Order: sequence, then C-alpha cells, then structure tokens
Amino acid sequence: MNTGYLILENGIVFKGKLFGKPGETVGEIVFTTGMTGYLETLTDPSYYGQIILQTFPLIGNYGVIPADFESENVSALAYIVKEPCQNPSNFRSSGELDAFLCERGIVGLCGIDTRALTKIIRQNGVMNGKIMASPPDKADCDEVRSYRVQNAVASVSSKKIAKLSEGKRKIAMLDFGAKQGIAEALALRDCEVWSFPHNSSAKSILELKPQGIMLSNGPGDPAEPANAAITEVIAELIQTGIPAFGICLGHQLMALSQGYKTRKLKFGHRGANQPVKDTAMGRVYITSQNHGYEVIAENSSFINVNDGTCEGLEYGGSFSVQFHPEAKGGPLDTAFLFDKFIDRICKEGQG
Repeated sequence: MNTGYLILENGIVFKGKLFGKPGETVGEIVFTTGMTGYLETLTDPSYYGQIILQTFPLIGNYGVIPADFESENVSALAYIVKEPCQNPSNFRSSGELDAFLCERGIVGLCGIDTRALTKIIRQNGVMNGKIMASPPDKADCDEVRSYRVQNAVASVSSKKIAKLSEGKRKIAMLDFGAKQGIAEALALRDCEVWSFPHNSSAKSILELKPQGIMLSNGPGDPAEPANAAITEVIAELIQTGIPAFGICLGHQLMALSQGYKTRKLKFGHRGANQPVKDTAMGRVYITSQNHGYEVIAENSSFINVNDGTCEGLEYGGSFSVQFHPEAKGGPLDTAFLFDKFIDRICKEGQG
C-alpha cells in the first residue's frame, strides 16, 4: 500500500495508507459506529457526497456479499478504516474489500488513528476532508473548506417508474435514494411496490391509484432549494388522505411539507445502536440510523434517548420516523412499524 494523507478543513493532517482505487477526493467526513453491516453502509445511497469513517477498527472480515447490498452503486466518495481485512472468511463471500472498492472506483484510506479522528468530529462537528497521495498544502485546505454536498437526491434517485414486487396492496414509493430493504419489508407484507423518481408529480403518482405512499430515505440537506418541489408534491399527497409512511429523509421532507423546520446536527446519528423512546408508551427501542439533520418538533412520537432530538411524527393517518425500521444492517426492534403502516391502510379502507 502507498502512503496516503487526509487533511481536514481545520488544517489537521493524518498520514496513513491508501487502498481501494488510487486517487484523491474531497468530501464531508461522517462517522458510523456499526460493528457489522459495512456492506450495507457502503451501498446506502444516503452517504452520497460523503467520506465514510468506520469507528470499529477491523472492517472487511466477512468479505463482499452482493446479497447484502442496499443498492447497486456506492454513492459515498471514500472510505476510511483503521484496518481493512485482507483475508476474509465467510462461506457467502465473493471477494474482499480492497478489490471491491477498486472495482467501484472508491478511494480508501487506512492505518490512521480513527479514534482520534472521530473525537475531532465529535468535538468540532462534521467537517470536510481530502484524501490524497502527496503531502497537503494550503491550497488543499482551501479546496476542502469550499466543498458542499449538492443536488444529492437527484443524483441517487431512480430515473423511471419501476414495479419492484407483486402483492395485494399497491404502494407508491418515492425514491429519494431508497435502500432495498424498505421495498423488501413491504413485499414481505404482501405489497405491490412501485418506485417513482424524486421529481414525479402528484398526478403521476395518484394515477397508479396507490393504497399507501412510502417516502424513502436519501442523502443531503432536506431544506436544500432543489427539494422544494418534492415537499410540494408530498403536501398534495398527504391532503388526499392516503396513508403515508416516511423514513429518514422521507421523515424530514414530510415534516417540511407540513410546516416544520429542519437543522443540521453537530455530527449526526449513524450506526446500529441508536436508542429511541416511544413518547406515548415510554418504551425504548434500539435502532439503525444514518442522518445528519433533525426535524425541530416538540410533539415527537419518538425521541432520541441520547440527545432528545425528534425521531418520529404523526399526521393523522400518516406518520414518519427518523430511524430505519427495515434495519439492514441492524436490529429489527421497530419492524412493527411496517405492520402499523399496513394497519393504517386497512383502517382507511384502502387495503
């Protein structure tokens, strides 16, 4: 492995080793605390425009398993780990991490103090960084500071309407960068899932005569001007009374469509062990999460136990959550929310 460098926007430099595809890249660095699920993490479209930092020190030990992918593409810009496993051991594995990153054109950096880097982000907030093969200089630092994640949803959303599964209940899913696990969870509940591009009109969606509306996860700032048209479509769909279920970015966009505001978190929630509390029942669930923004609300149906941020909202027949009930990879504590969605559909006489 060749020597590689990471420079942060505050000028701090880490020296390590390059792996994956040779090259350099600039992006927003975010850390995730998952001990497993690195394949789901790498293939999650919600990481568009970002450099993923794994806090768990050994990554790649069970190899590359395409059946575990959440999408066909890797939307992240780069991958930082303490130690990539060179000799994975798993009967399902079809390769190793270094070759996978090379194949997908993803720059990797290893051998740095990932604990120290994580602490810097926790103390100072999410920041940009640049991975490169030569020692950085002031010009690199200026380039890093100017980086912004833009047009994220449009970059990862599907381009055409597609039928994903057969079933009794017809669900229209707005694809903002959807993880495959969401459609799979609905298919398991006898749903015929149709995926719609992010820029679909309410009219084209309603022509399907859906019994339920799913708003998927996705990347970027929910309040980005490019998303304004999406929130208008969601508002129109909610007014029809058809039950809607929003997850992650879908939760944020639904909130914006109903007059709520959002703001960026200091370092976000990313990992498979985020505790959320049901405010009505008082019960705590462990959830999988990947987001850097929060909805500002005082009437949350769920709150994050760690920092008290909003994790869910109710809108009559519709509802949304900030976490991932399909939880690939992660705990399945809140998978019952898909059943709640189906119950809402039946209650409205749609199912």
